[in-house]
Amino acid sequence: MEIPDTWTPLLISSVRDAVLYQENLLRSETIRDKSDYEEHHLQLTQFLEYLKEEYKKIESEVGLPLNRIL
Repeated sequence: MEIPDTWTPLLISSVRDAVLYQENLLRSETIRDKSDYEEHHLQLTQFLEYLKEEYKKIESEVGLPLNRIL
């Protein structure tokens, strides 16, 4: 799969939003078994770190600094 460079900021911010959502969900009192959510959160955070490292390689081509996306 190849993702266009211009779409990577959207991908990064979407995954970041998903991480934040999961963090808020884990703080919720409505979830009984948090283990599945914790695993999902872990995978999302690892994916976000991977995306950030990959983005650093093309940051100058895209023209949008990573810190402005996050």
